[in-house]
Amino acid sequence: MASASATKTAWAVSGYMLCSATLLIGNKYAVHKVAAPSFILWAQLFGTAVAVKSAHLLGLISQLDEIEPTKVRAFMPVALIFCATIFTNLKSLEYANVETFMIFRFSTPLCVSVCDYLFLGRHLPSSRSWLSLLALLVGAVGYGTTDSAFVVKGYLFCGLWYFIFCCDQVYLKHVTSTVKMESNWGRVLYSNLLASIPLFFMMGSEVETIRNATPEALMVVMVTVVLGTAMSYYAWLARSLVSATLFTILGNVCKVVSIGINVSLWDKHASPFGIACLLFSLGAAYFYKQAPLREKPAELPTAIPSVTKAESQGSPRRDAHLAGAYP
Repeated sequence: MASASATKTAWAVSGYMLCSATLLIGNKYAVHKVAAPSFILWAQLFGTAVAVKSAHLLGLISQLDEIEPTKVRAFMPVALIFCATIFTNLKSLEYANVETFMIFRFSTPLCVSVCDYLFLGRHLPSSRSWLSLLALLVGAVGYGTTDSAFVVKGYLFCGLWYFIFCCDQVYLKHVTSTVKMESNWGRVLYSNLLASIPLFFMMGSEVETIRNATPEALMVVMVTVVLGTAMSYYAWLARSLVSATLFTILGNVCKVVSIGINVSLWDKHASPFGIACLLFSLGAAYFYKQAPLREKPAELPTAIPSVTKAESQGSPRRDAHLAGAYP
Protein backbone atom coordinates (compact mmCIF):
# COMPACT_ATOMS: atom_id res chain seq x y z
CA MET A 1 0.00 0.00 0.00
CA ALA A 2 2.79 2.42 0.94
CA SER A 3 4.62 1.61 -2.28
CA ALA A 4 1.48 2.23 -4.34
CA SER A 5 0.93 5.57 -2.58
CA ALA A 6 4.55 6.61 -3.18
CA THR A 7 4.23 5.68 -6.86
CA LYS A 8 1.05 7.72 -7.21
CA THR A 9 2.67 10.70 -5.51
CA ALA A 10 5.75 10.48 -7.73
CA TRP A 11 3.52 10.27 -10.81
CA ALA A 12 1.48 13.32 -9.74
CA VAL A 13 4.55 15.40 -8.85
CA SER A 14 6.39 14.47 -12.06
CA GLY A 15 3.33 15.26 -14.17
CA TYR A 16 2.87 18.61 -12.43
CA MET A 17 6.48 19.67 -12.92
CA LEU A 18 6.61 18.49 -16.54
CA CYS A 19 3.37 20.30 -17.41
CA SER A 20 4.54 23.45 -15.63
CA ALA A 21 7.76 23.65 -17.64
CA THR A 22 5.99 22.78 -20.91
CA LEU A 23 3.21 25.28 -20.32
CA LEU A 24 5.79 28.04 -19.80
CA ILE A 25 7.16 27.44 -23.30
CA GLY A 26 3.64 27.28 -24.74
CA ASN A 27 2.56 30.49 -23.01
CA LYS A 28 5.60 32.42 -24.15
CA TYR A 29 4.99 31.38 -27.74
CA ALA A 30 1.24 32.04 -27.46
CA VAL A 31 1.84 35.58 -26.16
CA HIS A 32 4.28 36.11 -29.02
CA LYS A 33 1.56 35.09 -31.51
CA VAL A 34 -1.39 36.74 -29.71
CA ALA A 35 -0.50 39.73 -27.53
CA ALA A 36 -3.53 39.18 -25.29
CA PRO A 37 -2.43 37.50 -22.03
CA SER A 38 -5.81 37.86 -20.29
CA PHE A 39 -7.55 36.18 -23.23
CA ILE A 40 -5.01 33.34 -23.28
CA LEU A 41 -5.41 32.73 -19.55
CA TRP A 42 -9.21 32.88 -19.80
CA ALA A 43 -9.14 30.47 -22.75
CA GLN A 44 -7.05 28.04 -20.72
CA LEU A 45 -9.38 28.18 -17.72
CA PHE A 46 -12.69 28.10 -19.56
CA GLY A 47 -11.35 25.69 -22.17
CA THR A 48 -10.25 23.31 -19.42
CA ALA A 49 -13.73 23.38 -17.85
CA VAL A 50 -15.37 22.70 -21.25
CA ALA A 51 -12.88 19.93 -22.07
CA VAL A 52 -13.45 18.16 -18.74
CA LYS A 53 -17.24 18.35 -19.02
CA SER A 54 -17.17 17.20 -22.65
CA ALA A 55 -14.90 14.27 -21.80
CA HIS A 56 -17.34 13.21 -19.10
CA LEU A 57 -20.31 13.39 -21.48
CA LEU A 58 -18.39 11.28 -23.99
CA GLY A 59 -17.60 8.68 -21.35
CA LEU A 60 -13.85 9.40 -21.27
CA ILE A 61 -14.10 10.46 -17.62
CA SER A 62 -16.16 8.02 -15.58
CA GLN A 63 -16.87 10.23 -12.55
CA LEU A 64 -17.35 14.00 -12.43
CA ASP A 65 -19.03 16.14 -9.81
CA GLU A 66 -22.16 18.02 -10.84
CA ILE A 67 -22.38 21.75 -10.26
CA GLU A 68 -23.90 22.08 -6.78
CA PRO A 69 -24.43 25.27 -4.72
CA THR A 70 -22.62 23.88 -1.67
CA LYS A 71 -19.52 23.02 -3.66
CA VAL A 72 -19.65 26.34 -5.51
CA ARG A 73 -19.54 28.14 -2.15
CA ALA A 74 -16.56 26.04 -1.10
CA PHE A 75 -14.63 26.66 -4.34
CA MET A 76 -15.55 30.33 -4.84
CA PRO A 77 -12.71 31.51 -2.54
CA VAL A 78 -10.34 29.41 -4.67
CA ALA A 79 -11.33 31.44 -7.75
CA LEU A 80 -11.14 34.77 -5.91
CA ILE A 81 -7.73 33.99 -4.39
CA PHE A 82 -6.48 32.88 -7.81
CA CYS A 83 -7.48 36.19 -9.42
CA ALA A 84 -6.11 38.20 -6.48
CA THR A 85 -2.79 36.36 -6.76
CA ILE A 86 -2.53 37.21 -10.47
CA PHE A 87 -3.41 40.87 -9.88
CA THR A 88 -0.92 41.40 -7.04
CA ASN A 89 1.68 39.42 -9.01
CA LEU A 90 1.35 41.84 -11.93
CA LYS A 91 1.39 44.92 -9.70
CA SER A 92 4.45 43.65 -7.83
CA LEU A 93 6.31 43.10 -11.09
CA GLU A 94 5.61 46.72 -12.06
CA TYR A 95 7.87 47.78 -9.18
CA ALA A 96 10.27 44.85 -8.75
CA ASN A 97 12.24 42.95 -11.34
CA VAL A 98 11.63 39.22 -11.82
CA GLU A 99 14.77 38.21 -9.94
CA THR A 100 13.77 40.28 -6.91
CA PHE A 101 10.25 38.88 -7.03
CA MET A 102 11.69 35.36 -7.13
CA ILE A 103 13.39 36.02 -3.79
CA PHE A 104 10.02 36.89 -2.26
CA ARG A 105 8.56 33.71 -3.72
CA PHE A 106 11.38 31.48 -2.48
CA SER A 107 10.81 32.67 1.08
CA THR A 108 7.15 31.57 1.06
CA PRO A 109 7.84 27.93 2.12
CA LEU A 110 9.11 29.28 5.46
CA CYS A 111 5.74 30.91 6.10
CA VAL A 112 3.68 28.06 4.65
CA SER A 113 5.50 25.50 6.83
CA VAL A 114 4.35 27.40 9.94
CA CYS A 115 0.80 27.55 8.53
CA ASP A 116 1.01 23.80 7.91
CA TYR A 117 1.65 23.43 11.64
CA LEU A 118 -0.97 25.94 12.81
CA PHE A 119 -3.86 25.08 10.49
CA LEU A 120 -3.28 21.80 8.64
CA GLY A 121 -2.22 19.49 11.43
CA ARG A 122 1.41 18.84 10.52
CA HIS A 123 4.51 18.93 12.68
CA LEU A 124 7.03 21.70 12.19
CA PRO A 125 9.84 20.79 9.78
CA SER A 126 12.86 18.89 11.07
CA SER A 127 16.22 20.62 11.47
CA ARG A 128 17.32 19.23 8.11
CA SER A 129 14.20 20.57 6.44
CA TRP A 130 14.60 24.02 8.01
CA LEU A 131 18.15 24.13 6.66
CA SER A 132 16.84 23.03 3.26
CA LEU A 133 14.28 25.86 3.23
CA LEU A 134 16.89 28.43 4.25
CA ALA A 135 19.34 27.13 1.65
CA LEU A 136 16.63 27.36 -1.00
CA LEU A 137 16.16 31.03 -0.08
CA VAL A 138 19.91 31.69 0.00
CA GLY A 139 20.25 30.31 -3.53
CA ALA A 140 17.46 32.59 -4.76
CA VAL A 141 19.03 35.61 -3.04
CA GLY A 142 22.38 34.77 -4.61
CA TYR A 143 20.85 34.59 -8.06
CA GLY A 144 18.71 37.70 -7.66
CA THR A 145 21.45 39.96 -6.31
CA THR A 146 24.20 38.95 -8.74
CA ASP A 147 22.39 38.34 -12.03
CA SER A 148 20.31 41.54 -12.02
CA ALA A 149 20.07 44.68 -9.98
CA PHE A 150 18.14 44.12 -6.78
CA VAL A 151 15.34 46.63 -7.26
CA VAL A 152 12.12 46.84 -5.31
CA LYS A 153 9.77 49.73 -4.75
CA GLY A 154 6.16 49.50 -3.76
CA TYR A 155 6.55 47.05 -0.90
CA LEU A 156 2.78 47.20 -0.40
CA PHE A 157 1.99 45.09 -3.47
CA CYS A 158 4.83 42.65 -2.78
CA GLY A 159 3.54 42.24 0.76
CA LEU A 160 -0.04 41.78 -0.45
CA TRP A 161 1.07 39.17 -2.99
CA TYR A 162 3.08 37.35 -0.31
CA PHE A 163 0.08 37.19 2.05
CA ILE A 164 -2.40 36.14 -0.64
CA PHE A 165 -0.04 33.54 -2.10
CA CYS A 166 0.51 31.89 1.29
CA CYS A 167 -3.25 31.90 1.90
CA ASP A 168 -3.69 30.30 -1.51
CA GLN A 169 -1.29 27.46 -0.71
CA VAL A 170 -2.92 26.73 2.66
CA TYR A 171 -6.55 27.18 1.62
CA LEU A 172 -6.33 25.00 -1.49
CA LYS A 173 -4.73 22.22 0.55
CA HIS A 174 -7.56 22.61 3.07
CA VAL A 175 -10.09 22.30 0.24
CA THR A 176 -8.60 18.99 -0.90
CA SER A 177 -8.90 17.66 2.66
CA THR A 178 -12.39 18.88 3.60
CA VAL A 179 -14.50 19.19 0.45
CA LYS A 180 -15.42 15.67 -0.61
CA MET A 181 -15.39 15.24 -4.38
CA GLU A 182 -16.24 12.27 -6.58
CA SER A 183 -12.96 12.60 -8.46
CA ASN A 184 -9.95 14.85 -8.95
CA TRP A 185 -11.54 16.01 -12.20
CA GLY A 186 -14.28 17.63 -10.12
CA ARG A 187 -11.72 19.94 -8.52
CA VAL A 188 -10.37 20.78 -11.97
CA LEU A 189 -13.86 21.61 -13.24
CA TYR A 190 -14.90 23.80 -10.32
CA SER A 191 -11.65 25.76 -9.94
CA ASN A 192 -11.24 26.53 -13.64
CA LEU A 193 -14.88 27.33 -14.36
CA LEU A 194 -15.28 29.70 -11.42
CA ALA A 195 -11.93 31.44 -12.02
CA SER A 196 -12.77 32.00 -15.69
CA ILE A 197 -15.80 34.17 -14.83
CA PRO A 198 -14.00 37.26 -13.44
CA LEU A 199 -11.25 36.89 -16.06
CA PHE A 200 -13.83 37.16 -18.83
CA PHE A 201 -14.41 40.78 -17.84
CA MET A 202 -10.69 41.57 -17.89
CA MET A 203 -10.33 41.11 -21.65
CA GLY A 204 -11.97 44.38 -22.70
CA SER A 205 -8.74 46.03 -23.83
CA GLU A 206 -7.75 42.98 -25.88
CA VAL A 207 -10.82 42.67 -28.11
CA GLU A 208 -9.14 44.18 -31.17
CA THR A 209 -6.07 41.96 -30.79
CA ILE A 210 -8.27 38.87 -30.50
CA ARG A 211 -10.20 39.81 -33.66
CA ASN A 212 -6.99 40.18 -35.63
CA ALA A 213 -5.52 36.88 -34.44
CA THR A 214 -4.65 34.44 -37.23
CA PRO A 215 -5.92 30.84 -37.30
CA GLU A 216 -2.36 29.70 -36.64
CA ALA A 217 -2.15 31.88 -33.54
CA LEU A 218 -5.48 30.60 -32.23
CA MET A 219 -4.28 27.05 -32.78
CA VAL A 220 -1.27 27.80 -30.58
CA VAL A 221 -3.65 29.05 -27.90
CA MET A 222 -5.63 25.82 -28.26
CA VAL A 223 -2.48 23.81 -27.60
CA THR A 224 -1.93 25.75 -24.37
CA VAL A 225 -5.50 24.88 -23.37
CA VAL A 226 -4.60 21.19 -23.61
CA LEU A 227 -1.44 21.78 -21.59
CA GLY A 228 -3.41 23.84 -19.08
CA THR A 229 -5.92 21.02 -18.61
CA ALA A 230 -3.15 18.55 -17.83
CA MET A 231 -1.42 21.09 -15.58
CA SER A 232 -4.58 21.68 -13.56
CA TYR A 233 -5.24 17.97 -13.13
CA TYR A 234 -1.73 17.17 -11.92
CA ALA A 235 -1.60 20.27 -9.70
CA TRP A 236 -4.78 19.31 -7.83
CA LEU A 237 -3.71 15.68 -7.60
CA ALA A 238 -0.30 16.64 -6.21
CA ARG A 239 -1.91 19.04 -3.71
CA SER A 240 -4.06 16.21 -2.37
CA LEU A 241 -1.05 13.93 -1.85
CA VAL A 242 1.63 16.23 -0.38
CA SER A 243 1.76 18.96 2.25
CA ALA A 244 1.17 22.61 1.40
CA THR A 245 4.84 23.35 2.13
CA LEU A 246 6.14 20.62 -0.17
CA PHE A 247 3.81 21.74 -2.95
CA THR A 248 5.08 25.31 -2.55
CA ILE A 249 8.66 24.04 -2.84
CA LEU A 250 7.74 22.10 -5.97
CA GLY A 251 6.35 25.31 -7.44
CA ASN A 252 9.62 27.08 -6.66
CA VAL A 253 11.62 24.29 -8.29
CA CYS A 254 9.42 24.71 -11.38
CA LYS A 255 10.38 28.39 -11.39
CA VAL A 256 14.07 27.43 -11.33
CA VAL A 257 13.47 25.10 -14.27
CA SER A 258 11.61 27.93 -16.02
CA ILE A 259 14.60 30.23 -15.59
CA GLY A 260 16.82 27.49 -16.99
CA ILE A 261 14.57 27.27 -20.04
CA ASN A 262 14.76 31.05 -20.44
CA VAL A 263 18.54 30.91 -20.31
CA SER A 264 18.65 28.07 -22.86
CA LEU A 265 16.03 29.20 -25.37
CA TRP A 266 15.77 32.98 -25.13
CA ASP A 267 18.02 35.99 -24.80
CA LYS A 268 18.19 36.04 -21.02
CA HIS A 269 21.76 35.06 -20.11
CA ALA A 270 22.54 34.39 -16.47
CA SER A 271 26.07 34.70 -15.12
CA PRO A 272 27.95 31.50 -14.20
CA PHE A 273 27.54 32.40 -10.53
CA GLY A 274 23.82 32.95 -11.06
CA ILE A 275 23.45 29.52 -12.67
CA ALA A 276 25.44 28.01 -9.78
CA CYS A 277 22.98 29.61 -7.34
CA LEU A 278 20.06 28.04 -9.21
CA LEU A 279 21.70 24.62 -9.07
CA PHE A 280 22.32 25.18 -5.36
CA SER A 281 18.60 25.87 -4.89
CA LEU A 282 17.69 22.67 -6.72
CA GLY A 283 20.05 20.70 -4.49
CA ALA A 284 18.58 22.34 -1.37
CA ALA A 285 15.04 21.40 -2.40
CA TYR A 286 16.10 17.76 -2.76
CA PHE A 287 16.97 17.54 0.95
CA TYR A 288 13.60 18.80 2.18
CA LYS A 289 11.56 16.12 3.95
CA GLN A 290 7.81 16.57 4.33
CA ALA A 291 6.71 17.02 7.95
CA PRO A 292 4.39 14.24 9.18
CA LEU A 293 0.82 14.80 10.29
CA ARG A 294 0.00 15.18 13.97
CA GLU A 295 -2.67 12.94 15.44
CA LYS A 296 -5.43 15.55 15.30
CA PRO A 297 -5.26 18.36 12.72
CA ALA A 298 -6.06 21.85 13.93
CA GLU A 299 -9.08 23.70 12.58
CA LEU A 300 -8.80 26.67 10.28
CA PRO A 301 -10.39 29.84 11.69
CA THR A 302 -12.99 29.77 8.91
CA ALA A 303 -14.32 26.30 8.25
CA ILE A 304 -15.34 25.18 4.79
CA PRO A 305 -18.75 23.51 4.56
CA SER A 306 -18.44 19.76 4.15
CA VAL A 307 -19.98 18.18 1.09
CA THR A 308 -21.60 14.81 1.55
CA LYS A 309 -20.42 12.83 -1.43
CA ALA A 310 -18.26 9.80 -2.04
CA GLU A 311 -14.67 10.01 -0.85
CA SER A 312 -12.29 11.73 -3.19
CA GLN A 313 -10.13 9.49 -5.35
CA GLY A 314 -7.13 11.45 -5.02
CA SER A 315 -6.49 16.69 -7.15
CA PRO A 316 4.83 42.65 -15.90
CA ARG A 317 5.03 41.64 -17.63
CA ARG A 318 2.91 39.46 -19.79
CA ASP A 319 5.08 36.36 -19.47
CA ALA A 320 4.96 36.54 -15.65
CA HIS A 321 1.16 36.79 -15.87
CA LEU A 322 0.98 33.39 -17.54
CA ALA A 323 4.04 31.58 -16.21
CA GLY A 324 2.51 31.39 -12.72
CA ALA A 325 -1.09 30.98 -13.80
CA TYR A 326 -1.86 27.64 -12.20
CA PRO A 327 -1.57 27.23 -8.51
